[in-house]
Order: sequence, then C-alpha cells, then structure tokens
Amino acid sequence: MTITADKQENKYVSLLHDLTYEAANMCVQCGYCLPACPTYESMGSEAQSPRGRINLVKMAAEGKIDLQKDLAEPIDLCLGCRACETACPVNVPYGHIYEAAKEVITLQQKEEQKETSAGMKMRNQVLNNLFPHKNRLRFLGNATWLYQKTGVNKMAQNLKLVEKVSQPMGQFEKVLPRVESPWKRYKFGDVYAPKGSKKMTVAFFPGCIMDAVMSKINRLTIELLQSVGCEVFIPKRQNCCGALHAHQGSMEEAKELAKANIEAFESSGAEYFINNAGGCGAMLREYDDLFKEDVEWHERAKDFAAKTKDITEILVELGPLPFKKNWEGMITYQDSCHLRNVQGVSDQPRELLRSIPGATYVEMEGSDRCCASGGIYNLIHFDESMKILDDKMEKAKETKAQTIVTTNPGCLLQMRLGVERSGAEETEALHIVEVLAEACDIH
Repeated sequence: MTITADKQENKYVSLLHDLTYEAANMCVQCGYCLPACPTYESMGSEAQSPRGRINLVKMAAEGKIDLQKDLAEPIDLCLGCRACETACPVNVPYGHIYEAAKEVITLQQKEEQKETSAGMKMRNQVLNNLFPHKNRLRFLGNATWLYQKTGVNKMAQNLKLVEKVSQPMGQFEKVLPRVESPWKRYKFGDVYAPKGSKKMTVAFFPGCIMDAVMSKINRLTIELLQSVGCEVFIPKRQNCCGALHAHQGSMEEAKELAKANIEAFESSGAEYFINNAGGCGAMLREYDDLFKEDVEWHERAKDFAAKTKDITEILVELGPLPFKKNWEGMITYQDSCHLRNVQGVSDQPRELLRSIPGATYVEMEGSDRCCASGGIYNLIHFDESMKILDDKMEKAKETKAQTIVTTNPGCLLQMRLGVERSGAEETEALHIVEVLAEACDIH
C-alpha cells in the first residue's frame, strides 16, 4: 500500500503503519477470537474484542481515525492476555500489534506532552524510577515487612488510609502476603549448591515484585531447584524484565532492561535461565522479538530466550520431587495467561499438582481464561478488572477446592483479592512453589 502525502505528514500514523499494517492485514475478521477474549465478554463491545482492536489499528494506520481519540482507549482496555492468539486459525500476531500500537500511542503522548492525568504520571514514575532499580524495590519490600511486623498495617487498614489515596491499592494492600524477614533474603551474585549429586547449573531470575515482596517464594524456588540436583546461580547485574514497560508502550526502556539481563545471564555459564513468574517468563522468552531489527543483539537475545524456562518445566524434567508430606484437601489451578498463551506451558503445573501425595486435583471451568490482573491493569482499570475476577471466583467456588494455585505474582494477588471479595473464608490462593515446597517439607 502507498501511504499518501497527508499520512506522511503524521509521523505517528506512518510509524503505526510500518509497525502493524502487514500483521493487522492477516486478520480475516472471522470472530474465532471473540469467545476467548475476557474484555469482549465483560464489556460486550466489538471495540473491546481482538478483531475490533485490530480493525481500529488498521484504520488508524490508514489515517482514517485519530490515534488518541479513537484508538488509545480500546488498546488501553486490552488485558494483553493473548488468549486470542491461541484461538486464531491464521496465527495473527496480536501481541505484536497490541504492543506496537501501545508504543506509538505512548510515544505521541510523551512527545506532545499529553500525559497529564495523575494516573499516567504515577505510572511513569513507577516504571522509570522504581522497577529498573532492584535496590529501591528491596528497600520497599523491607519497609513493607516492617510495616506488617509492627502491626501498623492493621491500623492503616482500619482507618482505610491506603484506600483514601487509591482504592485499588488499598484493596490489594489488604491481601498482600506476609513479607519474609530481610535477614532471610538470598543475595545477588551467590551460588547455591545442589542437594545430592549435581545434575546441572541454572541461573535464577527473581523478578521485581517477587524479589521485593514475595522473596519467600523465590527462596523456596531456589530450595526446590536444589532438591532436584540444581546448582543455582543468581546473576548479580540482572534487572527488571521490562514486561511492564513493554505493555505500557515504553519499548526503548524495555530494550535497555533486556540488554542488561542478556549480558548478566550470558556470563553465568548456566544451562537454563529459570523464573517463577509467568509474565516475566513470557517477556524473557520474547527478547528476540525486541531486537528483530538489531543485528548486534538479535542472536544474543535468541540464545537467551531459548534457555529461558519456567520453574514447573525444570521440576518436571528433573523430578520427581522429594515429597515428604501428604496434602489434605482439593486443589484447583488458575493458568497464568502469559505462561500458557505465550510460553506454551500448561501441562507441567497440572502434572506437578497431580503428583502431590494426598492431594485431590480438580480442574476449574475456564481456568485458561484471564483473571484480569494484567500487570497493572487491575490498578488502572479496577472496576473492569473486578467484573472479570468476580466471574472467575464463581467458577472457582464450583470446584469446592480449598486451594487455588497460580504461577504468577499478579495472578496470585488477584486471586487472593478474589477470595476476599467472594467471602470464601476457607479458601486460600497460593503460588505453586509454596504448595510444592510444603509437600516437600521445605520451609
């Protein structure tokens, strides 16, 4: 297609065209994606469906609609769960279209100084001044531990102090798991020896949120890896994976974070690079897509992505786990969208859960559908997120399971809030690492 002179005058339209038009034209508008899309189901609008958003991207790339007035909101309301990709009969790369559209919209907002809302300003502060700095995140995590340890959190919750600042943050603060003591933290740069004979050396990616406020799950991850014969190295110079930046359209920042991680893990000499967060793992596995046009980095990123594994994959490969305790009760599983839809990992978590002595595993209807955590989606689109979550909890109740298992920190917080909202007092939401470690008597 030849771009008209009018369109060439608009560099944002031209950039969107270059980045998305060929991929968007792959969509045949068949509608197979509609039943897979949680926002289409909850909002009932074609503009909030994958094919609707793709059509809007095409129209914007042709200069027929305005990027900010007509495209920004539908793209922003997308969860980015990518379930549509698994349903698509012609393999439309929706994830690429979605992130490219985000990138162009964000670029225009930044350059034309349209990011004026308090929410956007807060988002940019968090993305640029918090997540890329693991020491700041650890300080925040340690402060949260002290906040909980001293009981100040209970007082704050009674007075609804956090909710007065932000209702969504107040809701999630109430269900935040207990943060483990700073003195139990693993150290970046350390190597942890295997239990028994060494089978392989792996490098561990602790992530951002996991490292800051869920470090116990990371510690248990390291110990589970040790229990199946892994020597575990934690590269010192690793950083945030960049997923949140990419999902918010800040692609240049995401690339810089990716470069730092590639360099850090390349020098580890590890056979696999292990993570325990579905969202982080999906980003790590798609680093090669970030550098398609970069000759210097593409092959390095491709090699990095090939070595990236979820914790459940390696535990199945090197298992069986050394179970020592019986699990009492029923367990169900909520897929991490990015673990299932991007990384293609769905059988391994279920295989591990079914292998736990004494546990009764029951499949939840719609377990492959998004819980509406979506990175920070549940913070910036709280009401839309809760509609999807409440429906998810109805499905969870039908299983009669006492434990809902997840494989991603955002999903874990979302499901914990879902338990709180549904009044299911005898139900708990846990990360799969917590469940497996308990059954192995690892504390």
